[in-house]
Amino acid sequence: MSQFNPYAKFMDGRTSEAILAESGATLALLLTQIGPARVHLAPAPGKWSPAEIIAHLADCEIAFAFRIRQALAEENHVIQPFDQDKWAAHYQDANAEEALALFLSLRNWNLKLIHKALPANANRAVTHPERGTMSFTGMLESFAGHDLNHIAQLKAMAATA
Repeated sequence: MSQFNPYAKFMDGRTSEAILAESGATLALLLTQIGPARVHLAPAPGKWSPAEIIAHLADCEIAFAFRIRQALAEENHVIQPFDQDKWAAHYQDANAEEALALFLSLRNWNLKLIHKALPANANRAVTHPERGTMSFTGMLESFAGHDLNHIAQLKAMAATA
């Protein structure tokens, strides 16, 4: 399988399941550290604010939920990509707390399914039109690396508080 993961460089040695399970608590802590006065401040022109990052993660969790279920329901499922910039058009003034609540609820629901699906479906093939064919586990590694990428961005913003 091809298994190109643009987020592999963010993986830190933990399993995808562990990273996915810890992301919500980490995001909540980072939002607290950033604080309400800075949640809508972008770190630079053209970059997302913390609230926009959390809104993006909530939207991605919706997409990931669908991808997980389709991958388990269909043989050789082809993932539908989306244009994150077009989805982000509505993120201005996003309510970070509401987005985090949605993320946490969906992530919890997704983790229950992932736990049931593994290890039996670990090698189940899925195809991303831009990244090639990967295993179900490879897809989860992409999700975990994506989390870590945005967590690193939020950590940098929290550090400047």
